[in-house]
Amino acid sequence: MHIEQLREYCLAKPAVTESCPFGPDALVFKVAGKMFLLAGLDSQPLSFSAKCDPEFALELRDQHPHTIQGAYHMNKRHWNQVACDGELSDQQLAELVDHSYELVVAGLPKRIRENLQ
Repeated sequence: MHIEQLREYCLAKPAVTESCPFGPDALVFKVAGKMFLLAGLDSQPLSFSAKCDPEFALELRDQHPHTIQGAYHMNKRHWNQVACDGELSDQQLAELVDHSYELVVAGLPKRIRENLQ
């Protein structure tokens, strides 16, 4: 997966916006104003930070220690840093993006969640 694929995938989800609040080297995707993904634009290979259920995060890190780690500058209990280095398929990467998006949406107030549909 490359940055344009990741970007298009994220922006296709309901109520998603993109911005660069941390500078030109980091692209942030938010749903209803809440961050669910941060992509480093200068990393080779592409890598991104995604929110993750804490138990699932540990499981993923055990299964893919070279590809998935605790996210740099984020709460490592809830955020994984994922390298798009070929170990995970594009489908698996998309599932991690979906998981992050769904966790953030689940934490939104009910009235906002209902308007996302």
